[in-house]
Parts: sequence; structure tokens; C-alpha cells
Amino acid sequence: MKIRNLFSAIALGLTVAAAPATAADYIIDKEGQHAFVNFKISHLGYSWLYGTFRDFDGRFSFDATRPEVSSVRVTIRTASVDSNHAERDKHLRGSDFLNTGKHPEASFVSTGVTSTGEGSFDISGNLTLNGVTRPVTIAAKLLGEGADPWGGYRAGFEGSTRIALKDFAIAKDLGPASQEVELILSVEGVRQ
Repeated sequence: MKIRNLFSAIALGLTVAAAPATAADYIIDKEGQHAFVNFKISHLGYSWLYGTFRDFDGRFSFDATRPEVSSVRVTIRTASVDSNHAERDKHLRGSDFLNTGKHPEASFVSTGVTSTGEGSFDISGNLTLNGVTRPVTIAAKLLGEGADPWGGYRAGFEGSTRIALKDFAIAKDLGPASQEVELILSVEGVRQ
């Protein structure tokens, strides 16, 4: 009887060990203005031009003990670009840059998450922008997680990556200091 119990315990242990790790699922809280997709680019090498995308949706799964099972998916409506200057925003929406009439959405879909230290991660994935998909890596940091005052549970991250405009078929030459744009992300998710 003891051998039978031993085999049952081993089988149960193997089943639990083989079960896939599950990460908690979160919806990015853009309704409460707790999430931002921002960018900055050099203006002629003399100053920074900042902007944001006002309309986007996203979700992520996160497991602090096993970050490799985590994932991220974000969709951005490119016409929501806002650089605090109406004429420039109109130009950014046009064929020289985002071509929003032809490519109304940009997206990021993660392909892997790797821990790079205490609370920091490299999120690899595919960024689709202006009809072009390229791999990028976002350097991300966990800002915190825990209960909120409304009975929910939240987790927040910040991250950034740099992309070359020409890699995404944006051929407008803004000069040597403005070949790359930095994407700056700040997201707070509500656990589902």
C-alpha cells in the first residue's frame, strides 16, 4: 500500500510540475489616464519634440516569479498622435510619417520576456508601424503592484525602446540628429 501511495504522490508531483505556469491577466487602464504611449525625437539636435498617442488598448499577463510566461499586446490608433501642435500633427498623420489613412493602427505583440535584474525585464516582440513589422526590445521596469482602493489589484510598469524611422518605411529625412525616435511607455493594468 505504501508503494502505491508513493507512486500516486510521484505522479501527482509530475503532473503539477508539468502544468503550464499561469500569469495573472491585466487590462491596461487607459480610461483612468493611468497609461501612456509617448515618444520623443530630437529637433535638429537643439531640443526635444515630445508627443503621445491618445487612443490605444492593451493587455498583459504577468508573473513576477516566472517572468518568462508573461506577455504584452498593445494596439494604437495612429491618428490619435498629439504633439501639442495641430499643423505638425496633421503632417505626422500624412504619408511622410504615419500614413494613418492607409495604416490606422500600430501594434506591439511580445514574443518573450526575460528578467534582467530585480524588477527589470527585456520584453522582446514585434512592432508593426506604418505597415512594417520589425522586432524590438523594450527595457521595462516593474514600478509596483498591489491592491487598489476600489477592491481591485493593479500592476504598473515603465519601459522604453528606440527605433529608426527608416526601419518602418518613414523616409522623411529630418536631419542627422533625428533619425531615431524613443518610445516611452507607462502602463498600469487592472487584474481581471
